[in-house]
Amino acid sequence: MSTGVLTAVTVFTLALLVGIEVISRVPATLHTPLMSATNAVHGIVLVGAILAAAEANDPLGSAIALAAVAFGAANVVGGYAVTDRMLHMFRAPARPTGKEPKP
Repeated sequence: MSTGVLTAVTVFTLALLVGIEVISRVPATLHTPLMSATNAVHGIVLVGAILAAAEANDPLGSAIALAAVAFGAANVVGGYAVTDRMLHMFRAPARPTGKEPKP
């Protein structure tokens, strides 16, 4: 294994462990606001993963870059899905129009 691949695997592993540690310390009530506030960061991570994929020269590097792109894309899509769900929770309920069928 070359030094560059070993460095990439080390950085990936450390980032994974730090991410798990940070998220596990966030109270459940703050997960949704935290997710919606970090969509821009997820986009930057995705761009970085795509740039890393463009520089991959061997199959292991390509596999790691593919995993990074997949995780980055999942973060972006999940962040927007959670944000959309959160925004639906704060919408005012629909007012009755008087034309609803009687039970």
